[in-house]
Amino acid sequence: MGIRITDDCINCEACEPECPNNAIYAPEEAWKMSDGTTVADDNEHEAVSDDYFYIVTDKCTECIGFHEEPQCAAVCPVDCCIPDEENVESESELMAKKDKLHA
Repeated sequence: MGIRITDDCINCEACEPECPNNAIYAPEEAWKMSDGTTVADDNEHEAVSDDYFYIVTDKCTECIGFHEEPQCAAVCPVDCCIPDEENVESESELMAKKDKLHA
């Protein structure tokens, strides 16, 4: 499953540079699939959160193929990067997503 950031986020920015998929964005920041990936989709999407950092589910692979654990959760000082129960994906699905994002 993907990871999500809860409203306990203190906007410290520790997670953002750790994401190998550039799936983490600042509050109010629009996102694109092409940010940090090889996907040729420059369409801009509205921010998911106006109040705290957020993770784009379509880009989150839980760091599968890069690290042993989700790096956002590993560096978060307030433990607000948690599994997203609404977006459950198997390890093989996450690896396929990683391969698609970084073809």
